[in-house]
Amino acid sequence: MELTNRTIKELQKEDKAEVLSACLNRIREVEPKLHAFVTHAPLQSAGQAHDKNPNTQYAIHNTAKGQSPLAGIPVGIKDVICTRNMRTTASAKMLDSFIPPYDATVVKKLKEAGAIVVGKNNCDAWAHGSSTENSDYGVTPNPWDLARVSGGSSGGSAAAVAAGEIPYSIGTDTGGSIRQPAAFCGVVGLKPTYGRVSRYGLIAMGSSLDCPGPITKTVEDAVMVMNVIAGPDERDATTLKNLYVSHTPGEKIPPHLESEEMKRINFEFTKDLNKDIKGLKIGVPKEYFGLGLFDEVGEVFKQSLLTFEKMGAEVIEISLPHTEYALAAYYVIMTAETSSNLGRYDGVKYGFSAKDSKDLIDSYFKTRDEGFGDEAKRRIMLGTYVLSSGYYDAYYLKAAKVRRLVYEDFLKAYEKVDVILTPTAPTPAFKIGEKADPVSMYLADVFTVPVSLAGLPAISIPAGFSPDKLPIGVQIIGPHFEEAKILNVAHKFEKETAGEEWRKFKPVI
Repeated sequence: MELTNRTIKELQKEDKAEVLSACLNRIREVEPKLHAFVTHAPLQSAGQAHDKNPNTQYAIHNTAKGQSPLAGIPVGIKDVICTRNMRTTASAKMLDSFIPPYDATVVKKLKEAGAIVVGKNNCDAWAHGSSTENSDYGVTPNPWDLARVSGGSSGGSAAAVAAGEIPYSIGTDTGGSIRQPAAFCGVVGLKPTYGRVSRYGLIAMGSSLDCPGPITKTVEDAVMVMNVIAGPDERDATTLKNLYVSHTPGEKIPPHLESEEMKRINFEFTKDLNKDIKGLKIGVPKEYFGLGLFDEVGEVFKQSLLTFEKMGAEVIEISLPHTEYALAAYYVIMTAETSSNLGRYDGVKYGFSAKDSKDLIDSYFKTRDEGFGDEAKRRIMLGTYVLSSGYYDAYYLKAAKVRRLVYEDFLKAYEKVDVILTPTAPTPAFKIGEKADPVSMYLADVFTVPVSLAGLPAISIPAGFSPDKLPIGVQIIGPHFEEAKILNVAHKFEKETAGEEWRKFKPVI
């Protein structure tokens, strides 16, 4: 098996210089067609000067000491996550020349674990979209069918992993932006509980919704990444302290985390990974089968249920009654937060600044008119409208109340079941340019958005293929901070279906 097709776990045994070389060569081979990267790190292949790069040297040193399973393994970073001294554009021309002076916390943790950042993955500009068609640097097609989208907004991240350019990537999920592209590209995508992974260093879209998380080839790889990136961060007040801690073998645990409870939680991502799921109660929400679900997706989902039943799980129909209102509530809350977050791009502090302006006010208008694309302008206008005097109560406040009802629906469901299983997306990957209407594009997130509103953890895993050989994923949703549980369920499904014929399918690129 070629190095580029191997998992993080398999690559741990390989020469890290050769691994880096293989990934860089694969990137050079497929990037002209795939466009999964916006920016490439200044790394060189094995046999050249790469071993003089401090980042690479540190990784190989860590590998020798066995400090982290990610040491020496290449990773791609979604372009909305800041990387020190490496261009970070949010795939938007407004930030074309922006080079952050600091690393996001997730990047800092990866580098400290010895990971090799090979570049920044393409995405919808500002993470606004579900197809990566909104990127100002061009669309990233699907490795399984280059005429179709890779999903979004983390489409470049999912496509790069599926095509074998990198073993894993770090994406962000606001309303489904890790899970949906993972499903479209046939890889694993984990959205952690809100507050589980630090948002410090993210270019914010919806601050109460954004979650960084891993996109990997296998569930076990996702566990390895989460063991590094999760944990409290003093720079991000929304990370919950004293509930969990990122732990690397050999790392000294701070005194305030030495309690027996903390020791138990330190390894919760790997804990019970291979636990038997016999007797597990899986909830299937009846509302999810009247929301534009394609027949081929429904068929794969039914087969997945049969697989879980074969393993001894109990499937129970549940109700999430406010599901039909979740998408509308999400697009009110998200656009409101987006309009606020994009207010900082005024052409004065950093980023693009329009030329030939008559005065400061004219500069503001020109900069924002020329620097923002249509989707960004659409979300700014919607968000400003729902927050404006006279409409706040009618739209934003009502959406916030619906969000609470969606949250309570899940809490009631978890009184009866252990996890919830749904399709990840209502359709397989659609054709590039097929969903020109914004509303039809927004509907691509109908199964993922309720989870985001409730702040729950969820993982999308490959579950089969459509008759056209397009990947289809299922979504496993767990209670708050129960990533270990959904990772266990996903891992057992992965092992149970390892011999299935569809597991042998390969991307066309």
